[in-house]
Amino acid sequence: MGALLLLALGAAGPAPPEPEGYRMEAFRAPTPATLQGATVVTTAEAERLWRAGAILVDVLPQPRAPKDLAPGTIFRLPPRDSLPGATWLVDVGYGALAPQTEAYFRRGLDRARSERPDQPIVIFCERDCWMSWNAAKRAVAWGYKGIHWYPDGTTGWREAGLPLERATPAPEE
Repeated sequence: MGALLLLALGAAGPAPPEPEGYRMEAFRAPTPATLQGATVVTTAEAERLWRAGAILVDVLPQPRAPKDLAPGTIFRLPPRDSLPGATWLVDVGYGALAPQTEAYFRRGLDRARSERPDQPIVIFCERDCWMSWNAAKRAVAWGYKGIHWYPDGTTGWREAGLPLERATPAPEE
């Protein structure tokens, strides 16, 4: 069993290089090991930042009802469990953002930063999710300081046995 696990881990290969721009498609794929201008953090480092009061920003997109859903069918969004105290800013990790989504992302970052101006911002999603890489890269490009990218996200957090709490999307205002 251990040899199979090692083979499976080794099969993933090296992390892809950072692209010059944003990832525009195939968002659920291995991510780079680096993000220029941001600090990449492990689960242990993310936990330390959380315990120290860092700003946590979850950027997992919100699922949509299937387009071919029969009229009158009830669609229930699946629950999102996230890091405790995280702000869930939905749909802000795509490679291209509509102006209203970009404004929503900036307002969410600004609101969180205004409440705790000296705290770092930890941006995450799930493991192998380019949404958090794109979002952290965008925050760095906008000039936000203290950006930390947590590439293992809720996947790594859950695997470490750390607490999760039910999240609801931040309002668009």
